Amino acid sequence: MATRVLIAGVSTRAMAESAAKAGFAVTAIDAFGDLDQHPAVRSLRLPRESGATFTAHAAADAVRDVEADAVAYLSPFENHARAVDALASGRALWGNPPDVLRRIRDPFLLTGLLRRRGFATPMTRVDVPPELTEREWLVKPFRSGGGQGVRSWAPGAQVLAGSYAQERIDGIPASVVFVAAGGRTVPLGVSRQLIGDAAFGASGYRYCGNLLGAADDDVLTERVVASAIALAECVTQEFGLVGLNGIDFIVRDEVPVAIEINPRWCASMELVERHYGLSMFGVHAAACADGALPSFDLAAARHTPSVIGKAIVFAPADLVAGDTRAWLGDETVRDVPKPGERLAAGQPVCTVFAQGKDTDECRAQLEKRAQAILNHFQGSDQRGSRSAS
Repeated sequence: MATRVLIAGVSTRAMAESAAKAGFAVTAIDAFGDLDQHPAVRSLRLPRESGATFTAHAAADAVRDVEADAVAYLSPFENHARAVDALASGRALWGNPPDVLRRIRDPFLLTGLLRRRGFATPMTRVDVPPELTEREWLVKPFRSGGGQGVRSWAPGAQVLAGSYAQERIDGIPASVVFVAAGGRTVPLGVSRQLIGDAAFGASGYRYCGNLLGAADDDVLTERVVASAIALAECVTQEFGLVGLNGIDFIVRDEVPVAIEINPRWCASMELVERHYGLSMFGVHAAACADGALPSFDLAAARHTPSVIGKAIVFAPADLVAGDTRAWLGDETVRDVPKPGERLAAGQPVCTVFAQGKDTDECRAQLEKRAQAILNHFQGSDQRGSRSAS
């Protein structure tokens, strides 16, 4: 009998699909219950089934009676260690345990450790002192995710409880994803990030996609990739990471400036699965259950002669999805809302994918597909909301 796995997070479609394809019996709970959830997945949608807004604690409570041998989590569970404890009650935890999450999600502990190990990090403070007010700063929630709630610091403003100040770094946002076990790491992918891009309806510092870097990427050079891998090795050894993880960084002068650790499945991982043919959930399960790591050569994989990307399309206004069932036959559109679903302004509509010979062509194709999605909604009187908090 297939191992029964419970997957929980605000959006589970990609991870649940990977797990189902790897042969696991999957139950997934999230905020959307998208139309294109894998047909073998038992899909639960928290707001509709419990009447509650999606939170890690509400999700953990909603599935306490679901029978499963193991559990894996996505965002926002990394910010809620007690919810992870509850989720894992009576089940094997395939992911980083609560004590690791408490340490690695502490921005002061993380930046101090990385600096001592010789890595570049932004200055991180509880407030902005008078002698540093000429610098640019960001105010970030401690319980952050996907750039939501991040804003520019206004000179003279106080950093309120629940947030901290981080020096703003100019450069290109990027990330590395890797799998860890027993103090060792295997890097799986390095990508550029799309942040606050108006072409996809995003703004500010909101995450809206990735472009998986090829070997000839003029930003994700061999030097940058080597430094990013060294970062992954450092945090794995220092925090005892297990399974799939990611690190967000800013590339400045060929140096990755570490911004944040994501100690769980990351959005760029399905690009690795699509482009390199690696079962990401299979890799995660093997690392967590058996301490086994894959034989994977990222340097060789990066010589694949094309760039693949994904972008989240956000609603420009309150919308109502029409008949989206036709999207199910298009592999370049995923996270498909159900027909008639209400989507609030600023909420995700779906995800689009594209390939190109280089970063510019791939990005242009993503923009074209995003516009086609938005054209689907034009000309109708549409109002509503899609809960994704």
